[in-house]
Amino acid sequence: MSKKILVTGATGFLGGALIRSLCNLPGTLVVAPVRNMDGDFPEVVSKVYIPSIDSGTDWTESLSGVDVVVHAAARVHVVDEDSAQSLEEFRAINVQGTLNLARQAVQAGVRRFIFISTIKVNGETTPPGCAFLADDIPKPVGAYAISKYEAEQSLLKLASVGAIEVVIVRPVLIYGKGVGANFQKMMCLLERGVPLPFGAVSNSRSLVSLENVIDLIETCIDHPSAVNQVFLVSDDNDLSTTQLMRRLITYLGVETWLIPVPVGLLMFLTRLMGRRSIAQRLLGSLQVDISKNQQLLGWTPPVSLDDALSLTVQHFLDARRS
Repeated sequence: MSKKILVTGATGFLGGALIRSLCNLPGTLVVAPVRNMDGDFPEVVSKVYIPSIDSGTDWTESLSGVDVVVHAAARVHVVDEDSAQSLEEFRAINVQGTLNLARQAVQAGVRRFIFISTIKVNGETTPPGCAFLADDIPKPVGAYAISKYEAEQSLLKLASVGAIEVVIVRPVLIYGKGVGANFQKMMCLLERGVPLPFGAVSNSRSLVSLENVIDLIETCIDHPSAVNQVFLVSDDNDLSTTQLMRRLITYLGVETWLIPVPVGLLMFLTRLMGRRSIAQRLLGSLQVDISKNQQLLGWTPPVSLDDALSLTVQHFLDARRS
């Protein structure tokens, strides 16, 4: 039996890759809401023009005949995300926009709503050797995380009255082919042979490859035990910042000096420079326990961390050469 899936965030890192993967599933029809109808998608994808996502968006055409919604679109960054004004800007898209889509999905007879949230709903850091669980009490910090948590709660309220099935997925840092932002910057620095002061960092951080996130989402599309559940997702192989950089150096095939600067000194210097959030990501720990995925869904990451990192670096090098 065929199924029709609407994926928001179609031009994003995760949404675009998810659409390409779904197109390879037999009997699957994919709908992609887009702001630019000239976007590059497989021919089988049905594009629908949606200029913006907020409380007033009309999803009628997009939701016609849809069985499952995967909502990956979100407002993810503004310069001053902790201001009161910023929180309202996040809420306009991440809360009101999400709830508007979900309510219209209910009216359209959509069976399941998969919401791509963030690990930041659990919190920013974990003590060494400890890990977040999917059912921990959330402790979101910052406007973005708060807005995603509020969206989760709104969706679960809809689910609690049987209006629609909801699945919430909270990924950690996603990397993979075409990754940008800080992960790409790290690879650029390492490729150029820039000495970096991260040779003695013993933290533990969970990462997740694009392939593994997509595989979990595809599992949640039909799995009966996914209904109204929250899942964390990682590669289930945590690394320190030093270990990650050394692996990347190996796959890049370069020689780069990682200077063993004491972590306490690094923390002091980065805070002095006003880069506390960067220090937290590079020096602090953030681990997740994904055992719930195995217990409820029989799911474990199909792609190993080393294979995924190798593919990520190869794609990065190929793009640089071309």
